[in-house]
Order: sequence, then structure tokens, then C-alpha cells
Amino acid sequence: MGVTFGGLFLLLRGEAKMARRAIAARTTKQLPPSGNGVYGRPSRTGRRKPLVLAVLGDSTGVGLGVHRAAETPGVLLAAALAELAERPVRLAVFAVSGAESRELPEQVEQALAEKPDAVLIMIGANDVTTRTRPSVSVAYQADAVRQFRAIGAEVVVATCPDLGTIRPIAQPLRQLARHWSRQMAAAQTVAVVEAGGRTVSLGSILGPTFARDRGMFGADEFHPSAHGYAAAAATILPSLADALGVWPAAADRGLRNLRRDTVRPIERAAARAAGRTGTEVQPTEVRGSGTGPRGPWARLRRRRLPELPTPEQAERAEHVPVT
Repeated sequence: MGVTFGGLFLLLRGEAKMARRAIAARTTKQLPPSGNGVYGRPSRTGRRKPLVLAVLGDSTGVGLGVHRAAETPGVLLAAALAELAERPVRLAVFAVSGAESRELPEQVEQALAEKPDAVLIMIGANDVTTRTRPSVSVAYQADAVRQFRAIGAEVVVATCPDLGTIRPIAQPLRQLARHWSRQMAAAQTVAVVEAGGRTVSLGSILGPTFARDRGMFGADEFHPSAHGYAAAAATILPSLADALGVWPAAADRGLRNLRRDTVRPIERAAARAAGRTGTEVQPTEVRGSGTGPRGPWARLRRRRLPELPTPEQAERAEHVPVT
């Protein structure tokens, strides 16, 4: 039995090294333009004070792999929020390619200086690939959420995507990557919701959808393409807009309940959401109490994906660049 486990360990370690080399060799080192600026057509937004959207996290928050700022998730979301709110949105991106959750404090400090109205955090994949314990990773994320909530900012965390269909990763490591990804996503959901934020599952944004449509991947087959980032932004937008109070009630007529009862204890809600793309989890109350016999209550929601501005429309929406 010892020989069997030893052989499996050597196999997994070898597969991990080969996958890292394959991805690193193809991953671009050139970052897209930051996209920092103010978005919103003047005819729609008038002279109202801009909402401030801060984006923290890793390469997915940066938009690594695309060549235009308008193809990054931050710009797509800022332009879409400006349309929904009929108010300018100032985008400030603090995400860093390759970042792990332990590096969030520096990003948080920078973002707090901007006094954001809303914060999007996209992080977790690098924690999985470095095999950081979920309990360690989510402690940093929960602390970030608490700091932003203390100043009144709304926080949405896009949880770790499913890394189990990354083509350079071979079996059996691929199956383990899927398990680790979902374990991380569930832990993120529990920690973030308990800290007062809400999460959105990116589960199969890098899962079955990408497996069927390789055009969702970038050249390194690890990071999303422009099409993939647009899909991720469309998944995030309803939760971000709802947190800011600008999501139209009419849009929720298409709300897809997971079951008739969408309120569950947080642990069960997190496990349910981890593998279901686009599932939002947020704190809620039952009979006036936020906590039940099995812990805090959480509400699960899934919405139809909205249409986002095209990159060309997002570029036209930027009217006051920030230097």
C-alpha cells in the first residue's frame, strides 16, 4: 500500500510540474491596459457623482490575456453598471496577476483610500495551485470583506472557478483540481457571507462551458479569452448591481430558484453553490433572525445572464479618463 501511495504522489507531482511548465510557457507577460477611468454616457448619467467600483484579486481581475482594456471584466462591469444606475461609475483596479489571498491586505489598503461604493474580489485559483489551506485563504478574504463593509461598501466575491477542465492538467490531477477548487469555493462562500458580503459562483465558467467551447480560453488554455471574461462579467453583474440597488426588479422575473425554498444554513448553501455557475449566496434572515440551529442563514439565487455592453460600447462609454 505504501508503494502504491508513493507512486501516486510521484505521478501527481510530475503532472503538476508539467502543467505549470505548459501554462507558464504560453502565458503572456503583457498586461492589458488598466481601464481605470469614469464610465457612463453623459446623456444618460448627467452630472451625478460617480459610483466607485474597486476590483481586487488576481489575473482574472486584471483581465490577463486580452489586449484591450474594454475586454477586461472591470471595464465591462463599470460600463454596464453606469447604464443600469444612470450614473457614472469610476473604475479602480487593484488586482495583481499571480496574487494569492495572502496578498489581499495591500490591495485592500489601496482600495480603501478610494472610498469605494462597491468592491469586486476575484481570487482563489492561485491559492488552489499553491495548495494553500482554504482556512488560511478565506481568513484574508473575510478580513477584506469586513473592512469594506465597515465603510459601507458592498462586496461581491467571485469564488474560485473549477480548475478541473484545464487542458494542460492531466488525470488524475485534473479530478483532484476540481475537488480542491470546489472545496475552496465553498469555504470562500461561508467566510464571505458570514463577514457580510455576498458571493457568486464562477464554478463552470472554467468548467463544462469552457470544455465545450475552447474559444472561451486564452492562448495558454488557463486564463479566459475576451469571450470568457465577458461570460464571467455577465455572471457577476446581477449580483453587483443588486448589491448597489440598481438591478431592475423586472429582470428578476426570470429568477431561477434552485428549489422552492432557497434559504438554507450557510454550510449547505455554500456546498450547493460551489458547483453551480452563477449561483449567488448572500446573508438573510428567517423570522427576524440571521442564525438558525445549524448556523447563519443564507439565500441562494440564480438569474438569467444579462447582455453586457460590447467592448466597443464600453470604450465609447468612457468619458473621463483617470490618470
